[in-house]
Amino acid sequence: MNKVFLIGNLTRDPESSETRSGTKVCHFSIAVNRSYTDANGDRQTDYFSCTAWNGTAEAVEKYCVKGSKVAVSGSIQIRNYEDNQGQKRTAVDVIVQDVEFLTPKEKRGSEDYYGGERGRGDKADRGGGRGGRKPALESFDDDGDIPF
Repeated sequence: MNKVFLIGNLTRDPESSETRSGTKVCHFSIAVNRSYTDANGDRQTDYFSCTAWNGTAEAVEKYCVKGSKVAVSGSIQIRNYEDNQGQKRTAVDVIVQDVEFLTPKEKRGSEDYYGGERGRGDKADRGGGRGGRKPALESFDDDGDIPF
């Protein structure tokens, strides 16, 4: 079985494109902290390249930016290729099947979270907040029609 679960933060804004046949694909990378520290007390971090397809790709593109905390599940894909100098290389990618957005919506829409102007449109087109408070709910206490 080839299954991986990771929780981390995007290291850069996601990059989306379409294949020649029109299939949406999104590439991003996440930084995942290890659960232990080294001899100096420093926590090590691993970096994973991720690829999402179709609707998952659209969701990542719409709701994630650099720094977004996500949980991804998927599988590991290993690719062998030759670089420009003819050296054999190996690339390890996470093929994302599911993603859960862990950054609160309020933070996704705040200037503090993004560090100022992002240069990718306004917050509304990226799933951010509307800048206002949630409406208060009115209490409802009408047990008059309940038959028990």
